[in-house]
Amino acid sequence: MNANQLHIRRAELEDANKIFDLYKTVSKILGGLARTETEITKGYQLEPAVFRHVLSELTIAVDPDYQGKGLGKKLFQTLLADVQSNRTEILRVELIARETNSRAIQLYEKLGFKIEGRFEKRISNNSISFEADIPMAWFPNAI
Repeated sequence: MNANQLHIRRAELEDANKIFDLYKTVSKILGGLARTETEITKGYQLEPAVFRHVLSELTIAVDPDYQGKGLGKKLFQTLLADVQSNRTEILRVELIARETNSRAIQLYEKLGFKIEGRFEKRISNNSISFEADIPMAWFPNAI
């Protein structure tokens, strides 16, 4: 499967278990997700009201068998187009990438995200080494 063969739609309640399983799979890869497999839960904490104009806690995951084929880019493009067209109350989309994930950072920059700094030694790689997180933001419906 490549990006041109992909049909993207909004997730529905019936998709919850498959999304949960996908997150578990991707979390097994170092750098795949910020959480480890044992930290993936079905619960979701909403942001405080002062952040209702911000889309954060953003996770886009592609099964490792399908990575490197443009699917992540297509997912992001679809999400950002939906935010711009249908979620006009969203003025900021933010994400964080680990500094060693240069492919992801380059993709996010190509999509229009701006690097907003560094969180030094924020990621612990099994307590052996540490790396920075790179906060990034995109402004779709800026006032």
